[in-house]
Amino acid sequence: MSFVIGLTGSIGMGKSTTAMMFADEGVPVWDADAAVHRLYAKGGAAVGPLAALNPTVVEDGAISREQLKDWIRSDPTALKQIEAIVHPLVAADRAAFLAGTDADIVLLDIPLLLEGGGQRAVDAVVVVTAPADVQRERVLARGTMDEATFATILAKQMPDAVKRGHADYIIETLSLENARQAVRCVLSDIREKLNA
Repeated sequence: MSFVIGLTGSIGMGKSTTAMMFADEGVPVWDADAAVHRLYAKGGAAVGPLAALNPTVVEDGAISREQLKDWIRSDPTALKQIEAIVHPLVAADRAAFLAGTDADIVLLDIPLLLEGGGQRAVDAVVVVTAPADVQRERVLARGTMDEATFATILAKQMPDAVKRGHADYIIETLSLENARQAVRCVLSDIREKLNA
């Protein structure tokens, strides 16, 4: 059985970069967002069941995120229907990843780990964090969303301070070097406990 780390953090906190640092240290990483992309892609396991509910969400054999958003905006029951299909498929993808590795430590990169109660399924929670002004600057610098969209996403996520309260480990991502050092410290601490 692998020791399972749950990695989480709000938008713009540096979670994806931190997950890559764990991978650089030899830790197998499962990425929830990447799993959803696989499920939505042409031939993905979510395409058929979602098309059966609403054929307009399929474009060129794949799920269109834009069409999904339109459906969710126009139908108050859509999100629950989508989640009823996608969540079990994501869980199966995660289970297959865990079953397919014999690594001593694995990492699950899950943006809404705490919001979804996922901390009960992991051995340690790692929260990535940065000051609010740095977070805002990073997100807006991507050029993919405006201030209003950022505020909407933030409102749906558990506040950073609350997330940190659930953490077994906190990684500050102000600099790449500090974050990398923190990742090594987390792994060293876990390995020490495993070998105790």
